[in-house]
Amino acid sequence: MKNKAIILVIIFFQIFCNLVAKETSWENELKNNLNLLADSLSKNLTPWDVPKTTYKVEDYGAKGDSLTLNTIAIQKAIDACSLSGGGVVLFSKGNYVTGTIELKSNVMLEISKGVKVLGSIKLVDYPEKIESFKSVMSEIYFFRQSLIYAEKATNIGIRGEGEIYFRGEKENFPGPQTTAKIEGRPLGIRMIECKNVVLQNILLRNSASWMQNYVYCENLIFDGIKVINQANYNNDGLDPDGCKNVIVRNCFINAEDDAMCIKGASNRISENILIENSTFYSSCNALKIGTDTQGSFKKIIARNLLLGGIPDSLESLLGNQASTGITLTTVDGGNIEHVFISNVTINQSRCPIFIRIGNRGRVIQGIEKPNPGYITHIVIDSVKGNRNFRQGSLISGITGYPITDVVIRNMNIRMEGGGTLEMANSPLAENEGVYSDALKFSKNGLPSYGFYIRHAKNIFLEEIEITPEIKDYRPAFKLGDNVKNIVINKSKFDK
Repeated sequence: MKNKAIILVIIFFQIFCNLVAKETSWENELKNNLNLLADSLSKNLTPWDVPKTTYKVEDYGAKGDSLTLNTIAIQKAIDACSLSGGGVVLFSKGNYVTGTIELKSNVMLEISKGVKVLGSIKLVDYPEKIESFKSVMSEIYFFRQSLIYAEKATNIGIRGEGEIYFRGEKENFPGPQTTAKIEGRPLGIRMIECKNVVLQNILLRNSASWMQNYVYCENLIFDGIKVINQANYNNDGLDPDGCKNVIVRNCFINAEDDAMCIKGASNRISENILIENSTFYSSCNALKIGTDTQGSFKKIIARNLLLGGIPDSLESLLGNQASTGITLTTVDGGNIEHVFISNVTINQSRCPIFIRIGNRGRVIQGIEKPNPGYITHIVIDSVKGNRNFRQGSLISGITGYPITDVVIRNMNIRMEGGGTLEMANSPLAENEGVYSDALKFSKNGLPSYGFYIRHAKNIFLEEIEITPEIKDYRPAFKLGDNVKNIVINKSKFDK
């Protein structure tokens, strides 16, 4: 009888495994397709061929003396380069102060090793540039000012071993932290409806708000850039928005706000995106798909990444904890689908993985509030990390809009522990209509220290090990309302 019982258990286990395999049969196809996409982008998306003609800014009157305002001289060099068919606008020696400059087609800014471009510390030197393409960026955030601007340009870029120091510290450009209108604090780089954009090897330091925003652009390469943005509020690192065909590779970002964030405020699809071999540190979200999600997101592959809070040895404005390591969130109607994230280390995050549907529905005037979007067909594979804090990870849709078809496997995370029975039994607010931020969901401790899951179906967590450093009285996994077919380490749950 004992042998028969063992045989029945084995048969049942095999049947269960076969059913799970059938339910996740889409996983291998998704991974294969996105690996092929990565191969295609690597092969076909290459830097544009920069003409060899060089235009030295000194030849147009610029002085690298750290004092002279060189805006007019630098713009003359850019205009001459573009009108003559293109080439390199070279900053060859010294430190060049400038206000807003506008990149034109076929122009590559090159900043030599040891050279700095310095942003003016006077707001008057940043005249408004109002793009013709209307979006949340222009109509709600009212982004108007930046040090470097481009619109509808083709074949543009910034490269070199030098530095652009935007001098965006609070004492130069004061203003409150915000999730809406930003006034008096220029962005670093704004590019609207541009094609064939390349940033290589350059150091970008301390903007007064977001460092980089690329809206409805196509064919972008960020290779080997270093971003340090720890000077002010809303100090994002890199924000492509509604962009198509993007490579982010070998990059380092240390940001006060979101480090690497794909946005949808343009109401256009963000798609065909490869992010690899990079480090993203943040006091907010290290790797994020979402925030403004009027547009949708699909076909995104991210791999070989170091994510999380800011090491003690590095500059930090708000401390060493990241809000999240990985965030996937839609709150303004856009959809997120076909995402593959693999081989990731997450350290020093409160909420290592945050996957969330909300119903804020923020749109520009004249557009009807949309229904909530969906999140589906997501694979996160091979995650490890240490020194993560107490909050835990969250997967949460809202009533009527569940998160579906998510696979998270091979995850081994160590976190601080110390959760209480009170935390385990505390209700978790729905927060349907608010800005989607993990900090709004029991930032000091979710009802479970591993994953809390609600409003979700077909969620598969396999080979998941979450280890508290000290005893935690919460369960590792807990299910809230409206869950169906949740499989956790070979055990199936419905509620």
